[in-house]
Amino acid sequence: MSTITCFDNKDVLLEDVQTVFRGFFKIQTYHFRHALFAGGMSQTITREILERGHAVAVLPYDPATDSLLLIEQIRIGAMASKDSPWLLECIAGMAEGSEDFEQVARKEAHEEAGLQLDELYFMTSYLSSPGGTTERLYLYLAKADLSDAGGIFGLDTEGEDIKSHVLPYSDAIARLNSGEIDNAATVISLQWLALNKERMLAQWA
Repeated sequence: MSTITCFDNKDVLLEDVQTVFRGFFKIQTYHFRHALFAGGMSQTITREILERGHAVAVLPYDPATDSLLLIEQIRIGAMASKDSPWLLECIAGMAEGSEDFEQVARKEAHEEAGLQLDELYFMTSYLSSPGGTTERLYLYLAKADLSDAGGIFGLDTEGEDIKSHVLPYSDAIARLNSGEIDNAATVISLQWLALNKERMLAQWA
């Protein structure tokens, strides 16, 4: 596969980076110039960038019952475009500087769904919105026994109120296709599972 872009980080000149807000998240203002496709350099561009670190999401799947687990919790940003801000999602959490993403996935699965995960399989990673944030998400599929899963979880210290749901695979895909499930990490994870399910079942057999 041939390379399309001819540029890399060396073709960006960072003139200044300033922290303009520090709260639950941090916002920095970037002043930069970059190489142009037609040659030369751009004028100075200013962009506010959300610095929230990287995150990990995990989709627990039980091959014995062809079911998976999703969690439900309030996401206040969804109120702007949905009738309800309670979303069905993959288990997820911030990496908080750790590069041991599998350990983060296991910790979040225990905190958000009371699960002890078996095998983890890296699916993919993606930039959530690179025009406005540096965040990258790392997605994992987990082989898990979901026979006794479900219930209410979350850390009071983090204001979490989380309900876990065990769904038949076909039900989850139907909710994806209907648009009910519409947050990126969960959409991508379910689509990845749909594309790779037979291969994973063969691998786990």
